[in-house]
Amino acid sequence: MNPTAHSVAWEHLPTRRAWSRQLAANALALLGWIALWVALLAILVVFLSPGYTILFVPFLLYSFYRAFLQLFVLPVAFRMRRVLKEYPWRLHSDAPHGLADRTDVVGRQYGWFEFPNPARPEQNLAMVFPRHWGVGWWHRRMAPRATPELKAQIRVVWLAGDPRFTGVIAAPTSDESTPRRFRFLNQQTGAEGSRRSVADWGATAEDIERGRRVGARSDRP
Repeated sequence: MNPTAHSVAWEHLPTRRAWSRQLAANALALLGWIALWVALLAILVVFLSPGYTILFVPFLLYSFYRAFLQLFVLPVAFRMRRVLKEYPWRLHSDAPHGLADRTDVVGRQYGWFEFPNPARPEQNLAMVFPRHWGVGWWHRRMAPRATPELKAQIRVVWLAGDPRFTGVIAAPTSDESTPRRFRFLNQQTGAEGSRRSVADWGATAEDIERGRRVGARSDRP
């Protein structure tokens, strides 16, 4: 089933299934970390003396932290679905990428990919991972010292979105039929106070409205 044959990525059945599996995994992770925190607290309070508190505090804090992060991951998954329902998949081979911070990026960045500008294919635009959650899998394959086997897993990447605004990136399974490891990429290039607008990248009013429908925010209208 060709993922690029559909008008939007959500029409691709393997994509819907993969998104549902990722959502379920995130929900189970939230429940699991909450359950672990409750279990550790119960063991400390019911079965152990106060002297063991210092041993349990790091585990309690870590499990609470992980549960707290999962509360933010779930809404992001539904925002990804909005993007998948708005944009088609585009497959990119050997897309330039890196982990070093780019000076043209405003705000936090945790690695970047470059993709062609839809209006000007000869121009590449950088998109960044805006958060550190769940990008470890990508980082291990993007690292300069990654093994050829790991690098091969992201030789082809799938992008649903617009590099001038935002998008969802995914890596294909070994048979290249199904996406996995969905993550957001955002457009954050441009120096602080830059007068450049998305119109300079060839974005039309329709493109801008499409980006807004999926929650993209640009300070370069």
